[in-house]
Amino acid sequence: MEILSIIPARGGSKGIKRKNIRLLGGIPLVAHTINASLKSKYISRTCVSTEDQEIKDICLKYKAEVIDRPFYLAKDETKTSPVMLDVLKQLKEKENYTPDVVVLLQATCPLRNEKHIDEAFDLFFEDESYDSIFAAVEVGTTHALWRMCPKTIDKSQKLECLYDYRNRPRRQDTHLHYKTFVETGSIYIVKTEVMLKVKDFIGENPRIYKDPAFLDIDTEDEFEAAQKYFVSKE
Repeated sequence: MEILSIIPARGGSKGIKRKNIRLLGGIPLVAHTINASLKSKYISRTCVSTEDQEIKDICLKYKAEVIDRPFYLAKDETKTSPVMLDVLKQLKEKENYTPDVVVLLQATCPLRNEKHIDEAFDLFFEDESYDSIFAAVEVGTTHALWRMCPKTIDKSQKLECLYDYRNRPRRQDTHLHYKTFVETGSIYIVKTEVMLKVKDFIGENPRIYKDPAFLDIDTEDEFEAAQKYFVSKE
């Protein structure tokens, strides 16, 4: 089975300038994810998608393949799915290569290692009825969950209920309560045929891998927390 990991790493990060190549624990941030991917017992190929020459040179140094990303897919508003689809398209056109499974590994999750990746794959392959799996953390059990939608143009905000409040279960009816999760961003695994169909890295019947190494670096405080973690491991 061919399993391709895709690591998006553009040069124009805004929250932390040049964060993908900033040193963390003595090596560039992106190198932690490259190393984890290369050490996984499941992953066949490790590709970094970037438009940045310096990032490209560093990724090649750490033995990753590099797919040159078009600049129109390296903007602040660019989503991840089109970047992954571009990688698949380029590999198909240049090599006639199409993997069976794609895994998205974001460089901003350096605490995720090959052990976690392989655990997620073990869970994914355990039941073929699932077409994808993603890392998440549980945020609680509820029977009465709502969310507030973003403000509309006229500044109004709508509430959206995430359960059937016309048939509200009692607090005591614990068998009718449900667990809630939030994606951590560290691992997304999807069958390639499914990704090409839905144009996304989460399929139509996903499974959750409970992430034991949650840290997604978007701020200086989060970078410093990661730095302290790696110092403590020395």
